[in-house]
Amino acid sequence: MAVGGMVGGGIFSTLGVVVGIAGPWAWLSFLAAGLVALAAGYSYVKLAAHYGEGGGAFTFLREIDAEGFAGSLSWVLIVGYVLTNAVYAFTFGSYLGHVVGLGPWFPRAAAVGIMVLFIGLNLRGVGEAGGVEVVLVWFKLAVLVGLAAWGLAQWDPPMLSRGVAGSGVGSALFGAASVFMAYEGFQLLTYDYDDIDRPERTLPRALLSAIVVVIFVYLMVSVGTAMLIGADQVVEHREVALAIAGRQALGVAGLVVVTIAAAFSTGSAINATLFATARLAYRVADDGELPASLEHKNGAGVPDRAVIGLGVMAALLAAVGTLTTLVEAASLAFLITFGVVGGLAFRQRTGSRWVTGLGALGAAAASVALILRLAETEPIALAFLGLLVLTAVFGRPVLLRYVRTESDGG
Repeated sequence: MAVGGMVGGGIFSTLGVVVGIAGPWAWLSFLAAGLVALAAGYSYVKLAAHYGEGGGAFTFLREIDAEGFAGSLSWVLIVGYVLTNAVYAFTFGSYLGHVVGLGPWFPRAAAVGIMVLFIGLNLRGVGEAGGVEVVLVWFKLAVLVGLAAWGLAQWDPPMLSRGVAGSGVGSALFGAASVFMAYEGFQLLTYDYDDIDRPERTLPRALLSAIVVVIFVYLMVSVGTAMLIGADQVVEHREVALAIAGRQALGVAGLVVVTIAAAFSTGSAINATLFATARLAYRVADDGELPASLEHKNGAGVPDRAVIGLGVMAALLAAVGTLTTLVEAASLAFLITFGVVGGLAFRQRTGSRWVTGLGALGAAAASVALILRLAETEPIALAFLGLLVLTAVFGRPVLLRYVRTESDGG
């Protein structure tokens, strides 16, 4: 489940973005981001064991009576999840549109359509399905590793830099920051803490080993794909780079197999993320940090207004956004969150302070690097994110007081 949460759309969405930034050092970007994610995962499991419950950053901060800060961070985290679902929907539409070839309008329409589908499924109470997820994870891992192995068998290092601007090792830091969302899915497992058998033993083993596996897969895919089709083709077709690689390896059959893997992968990721985020929003609303209307549940026991609101926002972003902007904006939201969790674990002295401290510093450094990059390449997106953060920190109490007063008839 943890591997599926990360790979579910991550590498399909981010490979072209990171190669466009780091060039031949894309593999180092995935390694650096993975090490920060590993330290963050360590902080998550140690805090969960320390408090005896999961729930992620919101719950951990609430435990130290930092309700206001927890509420602000929960807004940032939920925005990150909405952006992530927009990335997954955008990627789903791009891969499907590449196969059917119905014109530039189709990928956007398909992105909106897949979000509407999973909004409907979630409203009926069809959330995560463990058995199905396990099968899908093995399928997409087999496709990704097989494709990467095919490329590595060619072993042609000049392909890693073909047609891309010369980039030094320093570009790997910007690449790592920009595609950090490829690792965010592991934290969804902490929300199921109470449903895990012997969580104090099982959660650390499952979560940390999953991150290590995903780092290995991403390293293989980033090098193998570029050696198969060249870095220039990865960047030119960044929305569907793996489909291009599949066609290069096995012709039409490879194209179809990779597209099916991408569709199932992004679809299951949308479902799991929407399922978890709606319940997180319900929990935050129940704590008074989101409008009370999000506490409403339908007859199936689903927080329907949260599902609809979050799903519609993701669909709109997928319809109007670009892949790079959505990926980088989502990455920044999670870097901020993981940096705070690492800092909290360091402060609470849970586990090795070397690991938690370095994780917090790594996330903070990557956040700064990404902010600098967005200021140069996407100033409008950075301004929008900055406005959201300021609203979460300073405007949240005022907005909540007004909304809750109005809903109570005051």
